[in-house]
Formats: sequence, structure tokens, C-alpha cells
Amino acid sequence: MSKIEIKNLSFGYDGQAKPLFAGANFILDSQWKLGLVGRNGRGKTTLLRLLQGQLPYQGTIQQQQQFSYFPQPISDKSQLTVDVLAEISTAQQWQLEREMSQLGLAADLLWRPFNTLSGGEQTKVLLTVLFIEDGVFPLIDEPTNHLDLAGRQQVAAYLQQKRQGFIVVSHDRHFLNEVTDHTLAIEKNQISSYQGNFAVYEAQKQRSDTSEQAQNSQLKKDIGRLKQTAAEKAKWSQAREGDKYGDPHKKGSGAVYDTGFIGARAARTMKRSKHLAQRMATEIDDKEKLLKNIEQIEPLTMAFQPSHQQRLLTVTDLQLSYAQQPLFQPLSFELQQGQRVALVGPNGAGKSTIVHQLLGQFSGQVSGTIQRPQHLQISYVHQDYEDNHGTLSDFAKLQKLDYQAFLNNLHKLGMPRAVFNTRIELMSMGQRKKVELAKSLSLPAELYIWDEPLNYLDVFNQEQLEQLLLMVQPTMLLIEHDQTFIEHVATKIVSLK
Repeated sequence: MSKIEIKNLSFGYDGQAKPLFAGANFILDSQWKLGLVGRNGRGKTTLLRLLQGQLPYQGTIQQQQQFSYFPQPISDKSQLTVDVLAEISTAQQWQLEREMSQLGLAADLLWRPFNTLSGGEQTKVLLTVLFIEDGVFPLIDEPTNHLDLAGRQQVAAYLQQKRQGFIVVSHDRHFLNEVTDHTLAIEKNQISSYQGNFAVYEAQKQRSDTSEQAQNSQLKKDIGRLKQTAAEKAKWSQAREGDKYGDPHKKGSGAVYDTGFIGARAARTMKRSKHLAQRMATEIDDKEKLLKNIEQIEPLTMAFQPSHQQRLLTVTDLQLSYAQQPLFQPLSFELQQGQRVALVGPNGAGKSTIVHQLLGQFSGQVSGTIQRPQHLQISYVHQDYEDNHGTLSDFAKLQKLDYQAFLNNLHKLGMPRAVFNTRIELMSMGQRKKVELAKSLSLPAELYIWDEPLNYLDVFNQEQLEQLLLMVQPTMLLIEHDQTFIEHVATKIVSLK
């Protein structure tokens, strides 16, 4: 058992208005199965890089660990998988096969080119090398992004049975609850550690926020009262200063004979007023610094336009095939006005392919039917949004978006206004995902089709979307592997077999 001790850690990227970390102090135990959580942009991946000594910083990081990191950089994805793993690990083949079997992977995947594996298979293959070498502490950054529900359950079971500790970053709440026993939260103004999984953290954070909200409410009242009193004193002092000159509009004001007395009194009053104003400014500043750690999660907007049609989709005995090989058994379901149907099934089962057929983009063999109203307005969140490019302004014009609503939703999703001038192709993956999502929210539509909308989004964004969908009750076809999200928002689940 060893400790990772961080003392007075400060770090910020060039050009940032404020540092990511300023004098941070915390201690981690290498035996913990630690979930690292926090909003996008708070520095979760940066902290993992700091632990590995990849970035310069102020303060000290005391640790005796050798770290292994996921996802590992791959120089040539066209190599055989066994050669890819040999580049990033000294593991023996029998060790790799042992770990692969625990993750439900066939050993013959080692002899296939890495780039022919599915995203889920690549994720699980790369995870196998993290726990093989003794004395290595795994840092696991977003392992669930390309995993289906079954894959997430396999990886969760795999991590549960490991005796050694690790740090894992994930926005899948159910996954974190399954695999972690401690939580480190990078919050708005502090870094806090909790004994327990994400559910424990969330409950304790809610109690803390409730207490802080009451304190903040009183502080805001105090600040308002202080500001009003300071303004009144300054106004009264200025009025007294004017007394020594008399009121030129009033006859016989008598101000001339007592100018000295009034002037001296006004000067004393002005001095006291300035001292009081300075004292109040200091008190206001001190109180405003106490308004701290509550996350502001603003409600999103959605341009949903209910259809006059009650039934928007009727799928009857649908089967899609490539080269005469069916992707799934014949499928039938209906989508009624106000329903949110979740399509679930393993990676490769054909969920996205059904969407492609619905949008007229499938080139394989089709049997069965999909019936839908003519001229149905659809808003679509793509799983792959690499084609989004250019400035936000040009993108909004191309997509025929309400530009102000588009920007408002982007800001509410947590994108800093400073990023608004960045070209989309130069943004981070999380920021690009928010562009795709804000686009869909801003498009007037009768039916929303969202293909894995939660990838790269933090827990707070997920809660924003949950609240929005439960409030607006749009008609939706949803593909998502996050079990908690599906349980909260779906009104109907359709499984592909």
C-alpha cells in the first residue's frame, strides 16, 4: 500500500483566464478503486497527465507508482493486434489471452489487424495490458465511450475482480457505481475526495449544495444590503458637500454666513463616508468570495413541434442485411407521438443501420417495411460528426439554425464563449459533440433521432438532457448505451437480437 500525495499543486494552460488547479492538496491511496469526476474542461485528463509527469507544474506530487495509461497511443493500427500490444507492453501471449478471456474476447483477435476490430473490441484489447505487470497503477480515461451495454457490463465485472487499485474517468454513472469505492471530484472551486462510489458522492454533494444554497441566499441578501447602505451614505455625503455652497434656486438660503462650519462638517462626513465605503467594499468582497461551489446547470431549450400525426413510425418485420447476411432478426415496433423509444443491442447489431435506412442512407438488402408520414421533420444527432466544420456562424447558416438559440444552448452546455470563435474542426471532441447536440436542439422537428448522444458529455450535461426530455416530452428514437439515461428518459425499449 502506498500514497499519492499532492501538495499545493498549481497548473494552467497558456491563454487560460484562470488556472485549472491553484494550490490543490489531496492524498490518494493506491489501493483505492477511484472514480475521477467533474465537468468537461475541469482538468480530469490533465490531472492524469500531471501524475505521469507529462506537464510542468508548481507544487509537489509525491508518489512511488509506475503508471499505465488508457487509451494508449497506437503508431500503426494496420498491424496485427498482437504486434500493437507488443509495442505498449511486455506481456506474454498467454497473459494476454488470459486477460482477454476475462473480457469475453476470443484469442484469435490477436491475429487480426487492429483496425479491423470494432471500437468495443479495440477498447477491451487495450484494457488487457493494464493489469498484467506487477506494481503498475492503471489510469483509465473514458473506457466506456465505444462500449455497448454488454461491453460495459463485461468491463465493469473485469475491474470489480481486480485486487489492485486504479483511477478511472467516466461519465457513465452506473459504471462508476459498479467499479469504484472512492471518488475524487474536481468541483467548481475545490477538489474533494469521498469514501464511496458516485452515488455516495452525489448524495453528499446534494446535501452540501442544499446547505450552501441557504448560505448563499443569506450572503446575497447581506451583499445587497451593504451595497444599498454604501450608496445611501455616499449620496448623503455628496448632498452635505453641496450645502456649503447654498441652493442657488432658493432665496435667502443663508448658506454664505456658515460656509466654513458646513464645509468642515461636510469634509468630516465625506471622510467618514469614504472610510465606510472602503470598509463595506472589503466586506462585500469577502462575502462574494464565499459564494462558491454550487454548479450552475441552466435548462436547455428544444425546438420540438408536435406532429398532428399520432403515429410517426410503424416498423413491420424489418430485416437489414449485408451480402445476404442479416444483421438482426425481423423487427417490429411502433413510435407514437410523445414516446421516446430506445433501440438497444450489442455493437454491430444494426441499431445505427436502422437509422440509416429510415433516412434513406442504407445500401444493403432490405426486407419488411418502415412507414412514416410524408414531410416528417426530423432532427438528427449523428454518432459520427467529422463532417461538421467551419465557424459556428457559417455552420448555423448551412444548417438553417436560429443562431441565437444555437449559441445559447452551446453556452448552457458549458462551452466557454471564448471558444465561439474557434473553427469546429479545431475544437475538442467534447466541444464538437456539443455543437452537434446544440444543432439538433435548435432545429424545429417533429421527431428527434439521437445516435449515442452522451459520448464525451459530462454527468451534468447528461442531467441537463434528462431534465429537458422529461419536461418537453418530445417524440424520439434513441440509441444509447448508458443504462441510467435510458432508465430515466425512455418510455419504451426495443431490443435487437
